[in-house]
Amino acid sequence: KVIPSRGAWLEFDIDKRDTVGVRIDRKRRQAVTVILKAIGWTADQIRERFGWSELMMVTLEKDHIAGQDEALLDIYRKLRPGEPPTRENAQTLLDNLFFNPKRYDVAKVGRYKFNKKLEVQVPITTGTLTEDDVVATVEYLCKLHTGEEGYEADDIDHFGNRRLRTVGELIQNQVRVGLSRMERVVRERMTTQDVEAITPQTLINIRPVVAAIKEFFGTSQLSQFMDQTNPLAGLTHRRRLSALGPGGLSRDRAGFEVRDVHPSHYGRMCPIETPEGPNIGLIGALSTFARVNPFGFVETPYRKVVEGKVTDQIDYLTADEEDRYVKAQANAKLAADNSFAEDRVLVRRKGGEVDQVLPSQVDYMDVSPRQMVSVATAMIPFLEHDDANRALMGANMQRQAVPLVKAEAPLVGTGMEYRAATDAGDVVVAEVSGVVEDLCADYITVHQDDGHRRTYLLHKFRRSNSGSCVNQKPVVQEGARVEVGQVIADGPCTDNGEMALGRNLLVAFMPWEGHNYEDAIILSQRLVQEDVLTSIHIEEHEVDARDTKLGPEEITRDIPNVSEEMLADLDERGIIRIGAEVVPGDILVGKVTPKGETELTPEERLLRAIFGEKAREVRDTSLKVPHGETGTVIGVRTFSREDGDELPPGVNELVRVYVAQKRKIQDGDKLAGRHGNKGVISKILPVEDMPFLEDGTPVDIVLNPLGVPGRMNIGQVLETHLGWVAKTGWKVEGSDANWKKALKSIGADQADPNTNVATPVFDGANDDEIAGLLGSTLPNRDGTQLIGESGKARLFDGRSGEPLPDPISVGYLYILKLNHLVDDKIHARSTGPYSMITQQPLGGKAQFGGQRFGEMECWAMQAYGAAYALQELLTIKSDDVLGRVKVYEAIVKGENIPEPGIPESFKVLLKELQSLCLNVEVLSSDGVALEMRETDDEVFRAAEELGIDLARRPNEGILSVDEV
Repeated sequence: KVIPSRGAWLEFDIDKRDTVGVRIDRKRRQAVTVILKAIGWTADQIRERFGWSELMMVTLEKDHIAGQDEALLDIYRKLRPGEPPTRENAQTLLDNLFFNPKRYDVAKVGRYKFNKKLEVQVPITTGTLTEDDVVATVEYLCKLHTGEEGYEADDIDHFGNRRLRTVGELIQNQVRVGLSRMERVVRERMTTQDVEAITPQTLINIRPVVAAIKEFFGTSQLSQFMDQTNPLAGLTHRRRLSALGPGGLSRDRAGFEVRDVHPSHYGRMCPIETPEGPNIGLIGALSTFARVNPFGFVETPYRKVVEGKVTDQIDYLTADEEDRYVKAQANAKLAADNSFAEDRVLVRRKGGEVDQVLPSQVDYMDVSPRQMVSVATAMIPFLEHDDANRALMGANMQRQAVPLVKAEAPLVGTGMEYRAATDAGDVVVAEVSGVVEDLCADYITVHQDDGHRRTYLLHKFRRSNSGSCVNQKPVVQEGARVEVGQVIADGPCTDNGEMALGRNLLVAFMPWEGHNYEDAIILSQRLVQEDVLTSIHIEEHEVDARDTKLGPEEITRDIPNVSEEMLADLDERGIIRIGAEVVPGDILVGKVTPKGETELTPEERLLRAIFGEKAREVRDTSLKVPHGETGTVIGVRTFSREDGDELPPGVNELVRVYVAQKRKIQDGDKLAGRHGNKGVISKILPVEDMPFLEDGTPVDIVLNPLGVPGRMNIGQVLETHLGWVAKTGWKVEGSDANWKKALKSIGADQADPNTNVATPVFDGANDDEIAGLLGSTLPNRDGTQLIGESGKARLFDGRSGEPLPDPISVGYLYILKLNHLVDDKIHARSTGPYSMITQQPLGGKAQFGGQRFGEMECWAMQAYGAAYALQELLTIKSDDVLGRVKVYEAIVKGENIPEPGIPESFKVLLKELQSLCLNVEVLSSDGVALEMRETDDEVFRAAEELGIDLARRPNEGILSVDEV
């Protein structure tokens, strides 16, 4: 197949009758000799060039078209059936299809692949097809069919055949669309306007170009709102690779092969980080060292190996170049002179085949063990001990970690934290060396070595896209020397320039009264009291004043039928003051909308005549705090057309109010480690009830040990042990064992308490080292070593003080608080909005909906014979319009609940049957036809008394409880 960047497709194939065929522009198949004759080849030339191929000879015999003219006319008939074919038209059509640079372009990458695959020598700037291309394609196809060596079919999922279309190219395509629309307009105007009066301004209208670009940014699947939950989320979002979107695949049609991990992904796309669910394998992340070349192919770096010696020369290879070489892994042992230490080296060959070869046969070597994984995956310590499915969850959940009030770098990291934080761009980095001259919470001034002063402004408590809090704070002191690239201020989720997504907590792996059954988590009250897992969330509320048919809306403090205490926190403009504490239902911005004019009474007419402008008919459409949201107002921004702000058409004023809330950890919140070990908090225990160590230290968190073996993420256990070693410090005596020598060689034979350690992915600490370090930990104040080589401690029950029967694994685990907080999920409704047609309550928290009592739930009620409960659920609690108002009235007045009526869904069913021209009547038990009443005066009276507005549409004021 030849699929150009733009233009007609050209597909060559061989059918079961052993003839070579071609399809032009997805039309009917023709013999390939027809197209060869059309571009000027004679039958003799074809025999001369393809005499060796039986296929081509058979095809030529079956092809009865003689000469170029007939071939052109034959192609024309297939492509333009019904139009009279002439020699000129046919020639022009073929030229325009494949040989006209305006109509056809394989782009530079297409030409590059043509030249590489078919070994033709055509300049890279030639975008159209050439005669050589067509001939070489047919030749390749025939040799492939006969099974000649060196000719093989392409693998469509190989990264040598898949390329990235970067932002520039996507926008370029949009601009091309816009320019072609503009060209059409210009051509039209040139024909209609007077030649003398034409100026460029009158001809050219740039709107189509602007619209095309805006359309791309506004509505394209690939133009996304950046995920800013934390810096890592933003970084991975920017490095994301997607097979979806325009010109890509669709979820439903993508098969297993496209989604699967391919050997050519190595060092280019992470095999681990991909979403769970329908997009699995279609969305990936760029590997740590990968880069994109000008043609859009992903390259990965390798160290050149010359005659068995590893050099420092780095070559970036694309996937198809890489297939030609033999590559050793980064962990291969090297001697002092950079030659391979062992006489057989483990290598990768083409297609991911593994082999042991002599050092002299090795061409390249990986640059780093973490070369194959993405940034998020490279931040999981002991990744090599985790099952891939759980590692995938761990990589994805790090992106959902909420920035905490106090960030703390992990005790057990991977050495990737500093680089990830600085590259994410949420920290402030010194651009020129110098000395800190002046600093406060809002800015840092550096006196640079070149004599200039530079002030770096810091973001304070800004709202991110996902509602988390962005706050930067200085990490340097006044008078300190700073170098280029040094971090001078931390952002969210960073601690001294290191990525810090969670907190180091003391964890015990043990069951506790069944409260940590099925991944539930038990926490200590200390984490609540000391704000260890507390985060700040900022919500933005927006209201606009528009022009309506009845007059403009107005932002004002003068709102009808609202008590003075509700207006207490509003300023004279009707906007809430900064610092006000708000709860659900409080007014943030007062706004009134004109109502339709009503017939005036004589008294009102008299008042209007005396006072001129009457107390206008307006209704309250103020912005109120939604259900379940509380907090403090920390900012207000107003935009108005009068001040020259750019607003959408029809909007006169726009007000945004920012409400911040401090959320402590509570039961129902979701916590996770970095190994895919996630759970929901089931109970927060008083500190004195938590199990404690021999020296009285209570643990912070109790996890269920059954969550480890079945999930096969043993990394969390190793992290726990190494975390304990890092927290307590260690000192290794002697150097008799191999692990001791290894630690001495990197200067890690002793460390003070609270030393952060790094265990890089695929190149980290091993079991012997961890066991040895556990035995070498420093004793506590009393001189006792609480945990030995086993990694287990003697724990005591906090409630009884009795020692627990078995030793228990205790250590420090890095725990993240995820952006799935119970405050955002919990929801309750008594009355609220109803769907317009079915009159049933809406669904979901966003619509202030109810819980659906579905088909299966009804069966459960039927099984227990709960007839009256079921009748209530299906009528007055749902869509019996008259009944529910009467019941509400009965409850308010303390009367007995009346009988349910006929539900609205039954009436809808009747109407639907009648719309099918079926005459349906409702009969009573004694066969009398019943009349279906629409409404009842009694209901309107009751509704009016209770202040319920029955006429309101469901999407209007969705969050009001007063509507039944």
